[in-house]
Amino acid sequence: MTRVILFLSALLAQLFCTAQTITIKGLIVDIADQKPLSGVTVRISEKASTILASGVTDQRGAFSIALTNKLPEKLKLSHASYEELEMILPSHNGSALDLGTIQLVPRIQSLAAIVVDGRKAPSSFKIDRQVYQASQFGNAANGTGTDVLRNLPSVSVNAQGEIAFRGSGSFLLLLNGKPTQADPALVLGQLPAGSIERVEVITSPGAAYDADGKSGVINIVTKTGVEDGWMVQANIMGGTPPLNDFDNKRYDNPQRHGIDLSTSYNKKKWNWNLGLNYLRNDIAGFREGDVYTINNGIRTSFPSSGERSFWRYNYGGRFSVHFKPDTRNNFTAGFYSGKKFQSRVADLVYHNTRQDLNTGNLSSFTYYNENTQNKEGIFTLANLDYSHDFNEGSKLSFSGLFERADLSGTTYNLNVQYPDINDTIQYTVNPNTNPLNAYRAKLDYQKKIGSGSLQTGYQFRYDHQQGDFLYQTLINGSDQFITDPNFSSSVRVNNRIHAGYVQYNGSSKAFNYVAGLRLEHSERDLLLSNTGRQNQLRLTNLFPSLQIRYTLSEQTVLKAGYNKRVKRTNNFELNPVPEREHSETLEQGDPNLLPEFTGTYEAGIEYSFGKNTLFATLYHQRIANPIQRVNSVFADTILNRVFTNAGRALQTGLEANLNIALSKVWQFVLGGNVYDYQIKGKIFNGALPVQNRSLVYSINSTQSFNLPQNWLLQFSINYISLRATAQGEDGAFLTPHFTVKKTTANKRWYFQFQWLNMDAGLNISNRQRITTWGNDFYTTTHYIYEPDQLQLSVGFNLSRKNRKIVLPQSEMGEKEF
Repeated sequence: MTRVILFLSALLAQLFCTAQTITIKGLIVDIADQKPLSGVTVRISEKASTILASGVTDQRGAFSIALTNKLPEKLKLSHASYEELEMILPSHNGSALDLGTIQLVPRIQSLAAIVVDGRKAPSSFKIDRQVYQASQFGNAANGTGTDVLRNLPSVSVNAQGEIAFRGSGSFLLLLNGKPTQADPALVLGQLPAGSIERVEVITSPGAAYDADGKSGVINIVTKTGVEDGWMVQANIMGGTPPLNDFDNKRYDNPQRHGIDLSTSYNKKKWNWNLGLNYLRNDIAGFREGDVYTINNGIRTSFPSSGERSFWRYNYGGRFSVHFKPDTRNNFTAGFYSGKKFQSRVADLVYHNTRQDLNTGNLSSFTYYNENTQNKEGIFTLANLDYSHDFNEGSKLSFSGLFERADLSGTTYNLNVQYPDINDTIQYTVNPNTNPLNAYRAKLDYQKKIGSGSLQTGYQFRYDHQQGDFLYQTLINGSDQFITDPNFSSSVRVNNRIHAGYVQYNGSSKAFNYVAGLRLEHSERDLLLSNTGRQNQLRLTNLFPSLQIRYTLSEQTVLKAGYNKRVKRTNNFELNPVPEREHSETLEQGDPNLLPEFTGTYEAGIEYSFGKNTLFATLYHQRIANPIQRVNSVFADTILNRVFTNAGRALQTGLEANLNIALSKVWQFVLGGNVYDYQIKGKIFNGALPVQNRSLVYSINSTQSFNLPQNWLLQFSINYISLRATAQGEDGAFLTPHFTVKKTTANKRWYFQFQWLNMDAGLNISNRQRITTWGNDFYTTTHYIYEPDQLQLSVGFNLSRKNRKIVLPQSEMGEKEF
C-alpha cells in the first residue's frame, strides 16, 4: 500500500510539473549607451535547438514569453544592427525566470564621414518616430546641421536661413535626446554635418518631452560605436572664388572654408570625447525693394537696391566624459565654449518720391544708406547627468545644466546724399549688450507596471537676462553722439518654468499606445528701466498627449495621435525698445505677447517593402495666439516691424516620404508636405482685422547613384512654394545641389566636389521675394543670394566604427543671438 501511495504521489507530482507554466522575461539594451532596444527577436529553444516559442521586444526593450509543458534551455537574440547572442538559460524553479538586463553589441562595420550606401535604406520607422540617415545627404557634407535638415519632408529653409517644420519655425530640438531652448537655426548652424549619424522626427511627442515646439520634436543623434580604442575623424573644406559677387563694394570676396575634428577614446568603464570646429561661411547677396507709405496725406515711395551680404564664422570646443562604474550606474559630464560672429551688410540706394495727395505736388531726392549689423556671442556651458537602474526595470535619472552667454551687437546706420556720399544726412548707432544666465534641473523615474511602463518626472527651468540697448544719433558737423531716451533702455527678463508629467507606455503583440499628461506653470517677469514698468505673466497649462499604433502586418503600421504644445516667447520678441535694423525699418517686441498654443491631430500609415519605405500622415492643427511679425507706418520713410498675437490659425496638411531603390545603383527619395493654412484675427490691440489663406507645398528630393569603385553622384532639390502671412506672403524658394564623391577602398578617405545652389544663369535659385501690405503701406523685397557655389573637401576617418560623440550644446543663450 505504501509503495502504491508513493507511486501515485510521484505520478501526480510529475503531472503537476509538466503542466506548469513558466514565464521568461528580460530587458535588452545597447551595450554602449544602455538604451532599450525595441524590435529584437527572442527565440527560446530546447537543447536540440528546437524552437519552443518566440517574441519581439517592445519599445521599452522588454520581453515576456510564457511556456506550458516545456523545458526551455537556450535563448537566442537577433537584430539587424546587432551581433546575435545565444545563451544557456540558468536552472530555474517556480513559474518565473527573470534574466534581468541583457546587453547587445552593435555589428562592426566601416563608416567614413558621410558615406552613402545605396543598399541601405536611408529612412526607417521606430515606435514613435521616422528615422533618416544623415549619410544619404551628400549635399550637406562640409555644411552644418541645417543643411542636413533641409532634406527632410515637411522641413524647409528659406533665404534668411530660417528653418520651418510643418510650416512653423517652432519645434523642439533635441541633441542626443537632450532638449535645447535655443533657436534651432542657430544651434544647428554650429553643429558640423559630419558629426551627425541620423535625424529622428517625432510629430506626436508624449508628455515626457518638453511641451515647447508646436510642430513636434526633431532629435539629432551623433555618430556611434562601442569598441575600445581611439576614434579620430577630420574634415576639411575649401570653397572656390565666387562665380558671381554682384559687383559688391564692401564684401566683394566671400570666403568659405572650414575644418572639424572629432575624437573619442573608449576604455572599459570610461569614454572621453573631444570636438573642435571652425567654419567660415560668407555669402554675397543683393536686394531690391519697393515701398510706399501714406502718412498725413503724403504718399512716399522709396524703392531701393544694393548689396546685402553676410560675413560670418563660428568656432568652438567641446569636451565630455562618460563613466559607467557598473551595469546600474551612469555618469556623464560635459563642457563647451564657443563663439559666433555675423556681420550683415545692406548698402542701398533709395529713390525717394513724395506726393501730396491733396494737391498732387511731387518732390524727390536720392540718398545712400550704408548699413551694418554686427552680432557676436560667446557661450560657455557645463552639464552633469546621472542615471541608476534598479531591479524589475525601474530607472531613476537626473540631469543638470548651467549656461552663460555673453551676447552683444551693434547696428550702424548711415544716410548720406547721393551720389556725393560725403554729405551726411543722419548717422545712428545702436549698441547693445545682452548677457544671459540659465539653469535646468530634471528628475525622471520609470517603472514596469503590467505589460507596460509608467514614467513620471519633474523639471525646473530658469533664465535671467539683463539687456542694455542704446540709440545714439550723431550731431551733424561734430563727432559727438546724443542718446535718444525714447529708444534706449535696460530690459531685465526672468523666466521660470515648473513642469511635472506622468505617462504610461502600453504594448501588446500588435497594439502600442502612449498616454500622458504634462502640467506646466510658467512665470515671466519683465522690467523696463526707461519707464519703470513691470510686466508679469503667470500661466498654468495642461498638455495632454495620446499616441496609438497598430501593426496591421509585417509591412504595414497604422498610427493616430493627439498632442498639445506651446511656442514660447523669447526675449527678442518681448523687448519693446525699437532697434533701427536699417534705414526703412524699426524692429521691436511686445512685452504683453502671449505664448502660442497648438493642438495637433494626426493619422497615418507606414509601409515597408524590402529595403524600401513609404509613410503618409494627415494632420490638422488648431493654433491659438499665433505670433506674427507685422508692419505699421512709423514715419514717411520708416516702417515699424513688431511682434504681435494675431487671433487664431488653422492648418490642415498631408506629409509623405517615399524611399525606393529603383536599381542596384539608383536610390530615389521623394518627400514633401502640402497644407492649407489660414489665419484670421485682429492686430494692433484689435484695431485692424487680418485674414489670409494659402495652399502651401514643399518638395525635397534626392537622387543617388552609387557607381563602381566607390563613386557617388547625387542630385537634390529643395523647394517651398509661396505661402501666406498675416499681412502678405512669402515667395517661393528653390535650392538645387549636385555632389560628386570618391571614397577609398578602405573607407578611410573621401574626396568630394559640390555644386551648391545650382543656377547656371537661369536666375531661379537661392532667391526669394517677401511682400507685406496694409491700408497705408506696401512693401516688397527681393532677396538674391549667391548661386553656383563650388566647394572641394577631403575627409579622414580612423576607426572601424565611429563612437557616439556626446558633447554639450548651448540650450538657451543662442536663441538670443
